[in-house]
This record gives sequence, structure tokens and C-alpha cells, in this order.
Amino acid sequence: MALLVLNEDQVQLKDSARDFIQNKAPIAAFRKLRDSNDKDGFDRNLWKEMADLGWAGIIIPEEFGGFGFGYTGLGVVLEETGRTLAASPLISTALIGATAVLLGGSAAQKKEILPAIAAGGWLMALAHEEGPHHAPYAIATKAKADGGGFILSGKKTFVLDGHVADQLIVVARTSGKSGAREGLTLFLVDSKTPGVKITRTLMADSRNAANVKFTNVKLASNTMLGAIDQGADILDPVLDRARIGLAAEMLGSVREEFERTVEYLKTRQQFGVLIGTFQALKHRAAEMFCEIELSISVLLDGLIAIDENRKDVPQMASLVKARLNDTYFLVSNEALQMHGGIGMTDEFDMGLFMKRARVAIASFGDSSFHRERYATLEGY
Repeated sequence: MALLVLNEDQVQLKDSARDFIQNKAPIAAFRKLRDSNDKDGFDRNLWKEMADLGWAGIIIPEEFGGFGFGYTGLGVVLEETGRTLAASPLISTALIGATAVLLGGSAAQKKEILPAIAAGGWLMALAHEEGPHHAPYAIATKAKADGGGFILSGKKTFVLDGHVADQLIVVARTSGKSGAREGLTLFLVDSKTPGVKITRTLMADSRNAANVKFTNVKLASNTMLGAIDQGADILDPVLDRARIGLAAEMLGSVREEFERTVEYLKTRQQFGVLIGTFQALKHRAAEMFCEIELSISVLLDGLIAIDENRKDVPQMASLVKARLNDTYFLVSNEALQMHGGIGMTDEFDMGLFMKRARVAIASFGDSSFHRERYATLEGY
């Protein structure tokens, strides 16, 4: 069993990522994007700098122009972005897009797409969800065979970075009924293809998402990612890696909130004494500390499980996401409450973390979804 510690190279990457993010993408930069209603929702110049550092291709093998540093490497970078709520295509493109092509792409697709992702010049988005709650197989969007290709029709919601993506990874049904695992097929659809309508949506956390409508979109056979009707074999591991990667970002936010709260408890006075001396607040801080420590270990084990290609990656993904969902919910609530009235103001950062928590918790499955999934995977 692997030791739950970072190696020397991963520690160096984490330290350099922290320095870069703190200097180039502080929370003030996120506020500026939000307040200016930036059309992209992220800084393209900053993204190019991230790509130059190797982050866009961190899981992509060197033969395709990537860094080849694995999911643990990407995880430590995502954790640092979570500390400042930095908005970037790291999850939608460097994690989800690259993973989908690596797992399901043909030799030609890999050769064309992966180097473009690694260079920071190609953005991708997973067009998967169709309802208000995460339901991987509840797919009604249809792709009907048409000569040598397909005709795609349907709707998608909550497409992360959908309005800036150059290419969408679309989950469509080629056979069977909605809810069935069998009969799903993945397609690579350029965002400017006739019949594709993308509408940006305003999220509570001010991050990028979109609704997408497909109206009789003509697709060539070489746009298929993987085999027909076998898309779930790619979708499942892609979602598992997305869950663990997002959890890494969530952990960064959680740790930042906790550290800020502890510092506040050490300096804020009430009735002439430091509020950090109040027993009730000590107990609440101790509970947060314990939950965070558990989350750190679980997340690292999940990242290592991916890199080692362990058989328990699905279980680990649900365990990690459920754990970080619960911890982020707890810490975002407690941090805001312990800061009192000032914590409720927009000028203070705690509210931004709480909004991000609510969206991140719902992304790729909430705790109830993952507890049920974990039990099912374990045979209960």
C-alpha cells in the first residue's frame, strides 16, 4: 500500500503552484472577473501562463506534448487554485477533456487533440447532465445513425466552461432508454457546428457554465469517442477522475477558510477577551480540524489510486467526493458564522467560499448520491 505522503517532486510542484496562484490569481482577481462580468469568465493570458508551466498537460504523456506528471500532480495544483477560487479551464479541459481523450480517443484523435490541450490552445467541456441532479445514465439526448454518420438532437445543462469550449464531449443515447447504462455513446462536437446553440448561465459562485441545445446536428463517424453503445465504459472513469480532481480544489478552499478562521479567532476580541479562548468556539474549530485531516488523507489516497490504476478507483471517487462535500459544507458554514456579521458581507471573502461550496457539492454528485453509489459498488 502506498504511503499517503507527497514525494519530493510533488511537494516542489505544490510549492511553486502556491507561489504562482497567490501572486497571479488572488481572490481579488476572481472578484474582478465577477464584477466586470467578463465574457470568458477566466483570464486567457493567465491560462496561457498556466499552460507554459505545464499545467494544461500535466496528465498528458510526454509523447503528446504533456508533462506526464499524473493525477496526484494535477491534484496538488488544483488544491492551490481552490485557495483563491481561481477560475480556469483546469477541470473542464486539463482534467476532464484530456482524460476522456486519453481513455477513449483513437490514435488520430489523441495526436490531434492532446498536444493542443497541453499547449493551452484548445478548450473542452463535458456536455453530460440533463436534469437538476447528477444522474450519469439519465440521458435522453439522441444520436441517430444517418448514412455513415449520426444526427444529434437534445439538450444539456450545467456544462462547465461550455460557452468558451472549442469542443464539446457529448454524451448521447444511441440505443436503449434513459436511465440505462447500455446504449450511451460519446461524441466530439465542435462548438461552432451548425445546429449547436450554447447559452451561458449565471452561476451562484460566478463560475462558468452553459446550457447547450443540439438541433439535428450532423456528425461524421470519426467524431465518435470510443465504441458505439459503449460510452459508459469511458464516461464512468472520466466522471470518477472529475470527482476526485474537483475534490482536490474543494480541499484547497476548505484549508484556506479554516486557516483564515483560526487567525480571526486569535485576533478578534469580544467583552475584552479573544474569542478564540471561548470553549464553544474551540470545540467547533477542533471538529473542523479533524474533518479536514480526514479529508486530506482520503483525497491523497484517491489520487494515488488513479495513478496506480487500482481497481477501487470507483469506490474511492465516491468516498472522496462525499467526504469533501461534507467537509466543505461544514467548514464554509462554520467559517462564516465565526466571522459574525462581517462574514455575511460581500466585501469579505467567506461568502464567496460558501457560494463555491454549494455549486461544487452539487457537481458530479452530492453526498447522498455517492453514499448510495458506494454501497451499491460494495454489494449492499
